[in-house]
Amino acid sequence: MADLLVYRAEGEAVVHGGDLYGFTVTEWRLPATYPPFAAVLFVPTTWIPVPALKVAFLAGNALLLAFLVALSARLAGRTAPLPLLCAATAGALWLEPVFQTLLFGQINLAITCLVLWDLTRPSGARAKGLALGIATGIKLTPAVFIAYLFLTARRKEAGVATASFAGTALLGALPLPSATADFWTRRLFETGRVGRSWIVDNQSLQGLIARSLHTEAPGLTWVIPTAAVAVAGLWLASRAHRVHRVHRVPRGDRVPRGDRVPRGHRDVVDREAGDRWGILLTAFTALLVSPISWSHHWVWCVPLLAVLLAAGRPRLALATGAVFTARTMWLLPHEGDLDLRLPWWQQPLAAPYPLLGLALLAGAAHTLRRAPRRSGQDLPDLPGDPPGRAQPSVSSSSASTIR
Repeated sequence: MADLLVYRAEGEAVVHGGDLYGFTVTEWRLPATYPPFAAVLFVPTTWIPVPALKVAFLAGNALLLAFLVALSARLAGRTAPLPLLCAATAGALWLEPVFQTLLFGQINLAITCLVLWDLTRPSGARAKGLALGIATGIKLTPAVFIAYLFLTARRKEAGVATASFAGTALLGALPLPSATADFWTRRLFETGRVGRSWIVDNQSLQGLIARSLHTEAPGLTWVIPTAAVAVAGLWLASRAHRVHRVHRVPRGDRVPRGDRVPRGHRDVVDREAGDRWGILLTAFTALLVSPISWSHHWVWCVPLLAVLLAAGRPRLALATGAVFTARTMWLLPHEGDLDLRLPWWQQPLAAPYPLLGLALLAGAAHTLRRAPRRSGQDLPDLPGDPPGRAQPSVSSSSASTIR
């Protein structure tokens, strides 16, 4: 649990007034990399002995995994009864990102739960966006979801998240003014502090490109394609959000809560189907474009698998699960600088997650090409929708409601 020891050292720096970004701990000489607000949250880790803290983190992450499974079921439009929840949680422990999160004592599950809980709350829910802003204040990368909210015209939620994020920066600055200035003007841009970007642990586009080109600093050969993936990923996510499902409801059937039925019609607009893929596409875009995405950051595989299974796509879910359990990157020689000397046929084994993320974006682009550009047309099946479901044409009188 090396990362847990870093968190504890950050909390001690707050309590004792030490240099938050001047220390290193463990045999790997790991420094603090999160904003000062996160260090303030880590203060309670200094109150109990390290052995008890490790047990608490292990139990807490197990509970967070169960919560993530429940949230993933909610994202997929399903509920998880207790026996299924327990079985799915036990199965998810075999996923490499989840296992590594527990092994390192990481907070990935907590961050993902904060983001997913907030984004899956009903539209107009009180203070929606607050948890997303807090998650961003802890680890920064969830800021991509704030951009997603702006792009999908949910300005109130995006504004709440932005204000919440700004509030976390202020809360960190109050007890740690010098560390705050140091982080936001200097440490934020020192990506090398996080670790070597070219090792197989890094499953971002930068890691893939650096290993493929056998260079420690890919430069523009990484920046340009990464910028293109960022733009394309967010565009696909926003477009997926706008592709709503339309279901024909027989007369007398109960309309699901939250759906809107135009007066005099039986077409039900399912606004969650597009948003679930918008959320997933945003998450995987963030993982791809981040300078460093350690393998344990990819715990978003849990909601992805839930959506695929709920959609009746067992083969695709099985293939995706195999990618996240095979651990191919750890089977390769990677001691010292061997990561930079991998032959061509080992490159896919060294980068299974970014290749899957790129395949997900490509599949979404292919599917959304068939999406209608105006209301009043049938809508295609998104990758996570059950196959064979009839899509009725939308009448002109209900088009305004769908828009």
